[in-house]
Amino acid sequence: MFTDAPSPTARFIACVIVSFLVISVDHQHQQLAALRSAVAMAVYPLQYLASLPVALVDMAARNLASRGSLLQDNEQLVAENFRLKTRTLRFEALESENGRLRALLDSSTERGEQSVVADLLAVDSNPAAQKIVIDKGSRDHIYVGQPIADAHGILGQVVQVAPFSSTALLISDARHAMAVQVNRTGLRAIAVGAGRSTELFLSFVPPKADVRVGDLVVSSGLDNRFPAGYPVGVVTGVSLSPGEPFARIVVKPSAQIGSSHEVLLVWPQLRPEPPAGMP
Repeated sequence: MFTDAPSPTARFIACVIVSFLVISVDHQHQQLAALRSAVAMAVYPLQYLASLPVALVDMAARNLASRGSLLQDNEQLVAENFRLKTRTLRFEALESENGRLRALLDSSTERGEQSVVADLLAVDSNPAAQKIVIDKGSRDHIYVGQPIADAHGILGQVVQVAPFSSTALLISDARHAMAVQVNRTGLRAIAVGAGRSTELFLSFVPPKADVRVGDLVVSSGLDNRFPAGYPVGVVTGVSLSPGEPFARIVVKPSAQIGSSHEVLLVWPQLRPEPPAGMP
């Protein structure tokens, strides 16, 4: 039986001829469209299953890429937000500094004094001393004894001068004293530091002197060092002790001792004026 069967070549040629005939008939008369559609429908599940792994891998890759991109974008947004917040804080600090400088210059202009603004470099770490270091020195024509102030009142005086910096003794230091007067009555006294930034004492005030809580104390100018009329502080306490020759009067400094970042170096009119190039 196997010997009488057609040879493989004959069978191949027969299949080719039949294929061309079927293709020709389908091309001219579309007789096999329904069969082709049925075969495609039957094969579709196999095609879907065959392509599913590739689709899943592609979807996972896209998800990973999207997640990575989102994480990167989120990191960039966080960094940008941090930079913007930092810039906002810097603008706020500059605006605050600008306000302080304007107040300093205005306080000097109102009194017609020559002045220059200096920045605070350091605060004396010794708790028994009330001193600060500023960034102006002899090259800026600063002199020993020169008064310093802030926008609110007298702050102290220069006690040591170097070429590029100076050391100032604050009015709150226990070794500091200055001539003052009560603005309401003109009563003269000496304001002495209490060793604390929140208090001064008025010395040599008679017990019957007219001094009240809330009175403004200003510099009198009689010490030939501090210009007259600058605020020194406000009276916060008046007490009389039996047997004491003088009243105990407590004054709260007007200057913001301990929180000032800029100070005003003043050339009183009783001193030689600074060079013409200075403010």
